[in-house]
Amino acid sequence: MSEHIFDGKTLMITGGTGSFGNAVLKRFLNTGIKEIRIFSRDEKKQDDMRHTYNDPKIKYFIGDVREAGSLEDAMHGVDFIFHAAALKQVPSCEFFPVEAVKTNVLGTDNMLTAAIRAGVKKVVCLSTDKAAYPINAMGTSKAMMEKVFVAKSRTIDPEATLICGTRYGNVMCSRGSVIPLFIDQIKEGRPITITEPKMTRFIMSLEEAVELVVFAFNNAHAGDIMVQKAPACTIEVLAQAVKELFNAKDHETKVIGVRHGEKMAETLLTSEECGRAIDEGDFFRVPADNRDLNYDKYFTEGRTERPKFDTFNSDNTEILNVEQVKEKLLKLDYIQERLKED
Repeated sequence: MSEHIFDGKTLMITGGTGSFGNAVLKRFLNTGIKEIRIFSRDEKKQDDMRHTYNDPKIKYFIGDVREAGSLEDAMHGVDFIFHAAALKQVPSCEFFPVEAVKTNVLGTDNMLTAAIRAGVKKVVCLSTDKAAYPINAMGTSKAMMEKVFVAKSRTIDPEATLICGTRYGNVMCSRGSVIPLFIDQIKEGRPITITEPKMTRFIMSLEEAVELVVFAFNNAHAGDIMVQKAPACTIEVLAQAVKELFNAKDHETKVIGVRHGEKMAETLLTSEECGRAIDEGDFFRVPADNRDLNYDKYFTEGRTERPKFDTFNSDNTEILNVEQVKEKLLKLDYIQERLKED
């Protein structure tokens, strides 16, 4: 895929000091892009990033998506936005659900309002598999975030500002990933702690997460949610793959039980979404339901959407074995760096 569409343009990444933001920088920094704005509330991470990259194309803005003014100040001259700012830790959101709402729901609304006012051409909002059939506060707040950006997409001409989103599963070795914990436990001689061996999770690399966002950027219509056809594995298989990569095949494993708000399997497409999902090769596109509020006419003009398949979840996608997971892990820079420590 050509990145020339970004040539001479300014891209803003909210929550840009995180794993996703760093992956975007690696992808686009050496292209013809004019400027990448990192918008986040953590000045320490921004300072670390500034020293790491030392690149005049990167501009740093301290702010919080909860504060509309800080977004407005950062958005002048921005062409495109990747919205990655979020509270994403499932247990902490369970204990502080209102904080999840402030960032994930109200913060997204603030960002979109500022983007529309500033004339930003395209916004891609990042969501999660936990937003489909949510059972925890983080997933519920992300489900509401999706409702916010779909609703907002109806209020603005897509020729002025096109708003769309992506939904994906666990990103290996990103902030919150269990893989670095497994590695630390092995290196420190402590048992690997897993919640439930048969629990399944979608897995993808940071590069694949960026690829999904770029695919959405290039192909999504207003209000669309784009989903990658990601594989999955059990937590037991993931732990075994990490153990074997780090020469600890027989390392002790301790089952600690399911944490607050966790599911046994995650869903990327609900049964209802499957009825209108469009197959885009390696991706699914879920168009927004753009019927208006004049429901009287639907008594005579109703529509029927029968799911082409049931849900798309981490139990019925391609399930990877230990060797396949090891192969995916070995492609990650983080894993290669940790292997070199030995």
